[in-house]
Amino acid sequence: MTEISGRVAFITGAASGLGLAMAKAFARRGAKVMLSDRDADGLAKAEADLRASGAEVGSVVCDVTDLEAVKAAAKATLERFGKVHLVVNNAGVAIGGQPGAIPIEDWRWIVDINLMGVVHGVEVFTPILQAQGEGGHIVNTASMAGHAALPGAAPYNATKFAVVGYSETLRNELAGEGIGVSALCPGWVNTNIHKTGFERPSGGPTLEQAQSDPTYQQMAAVIEGGLDADAVAEWTADCVEANRLYVFTHADFKAGIEQRFDEVLKDYQAIVDDGRFS
Repeated sequence: MTEISGRVAFITGAASGLGLAMAKAFARRGAKVMLSDRDADGLAKAEADLRASGAEVGSVVCDVTDLEAVKAAAKATLERFGKVHLVVNNAGVAIGGQPGAIPIEDWRWIVDINLMGVVHGVEVFTPILQAQGEGGHIVNTASMAGHAALPGAAPYNATKFAVVGYSETLRNELAGEGIGVSALCPGWVNTNIHKTGFERPSGGPTLEQAQSDPTYQQMAAVIEGGLDADAVAEWTADCVEANRLYVFTHADFKAGIEQRFDEVLKDYQAIVDDGRFS
């Protein structure tokens, strides 16, 4: 059981979407919340809205790709609240493309945010949690794309599979110190994740241009018709309190997970049956 009430939560990507929704959910359960995002204007509005709801909240502008910025955000959190117990590494972006046609600078961009942003959060905050000796919990936002590969989304899949594996390792390594770890693996949630790719360093079409593309229209419709972010955040808070490793959101995706593991087991059985490495 991981306590949320009376704890201090640090959340990246908290100016909007799932990050802001989790901040609200944790605050409703009695946590003090430090919001972090690179969007200064959005961050200021999110902080004001949360404070108006009665939450005890602070904020710090932070680009998770910058290790020194994450260190500064941790320092600001401790200066504001004295401690930190819940760390939510949520900031993320999404891009797709076909093999051989994805610019390497786009690969580095998504890896720096989706994977190294999580790594920076873990490496900076874990020693703080350990030194406090009060336990805590780390939530790393992955995706169902970290369990089942989506065609045309190799960079996103690769980073989310990495976050899932990293979280599984952390879970085993930190359990003895009373620090829980969860990998948040949502399916379709109504956020602006599909718009983040327009910030990719290689350029490409603008949002206005993409809105006339049938492929983009289809993806946008799926995401905008997804689960409500506040509902996912409440479920995530439930799973943190229950100390679950995986936070899944879509019951109907279970069949896809079973199919993937059937393929894993089938190919594993091939070497068992062959016998050459027995």
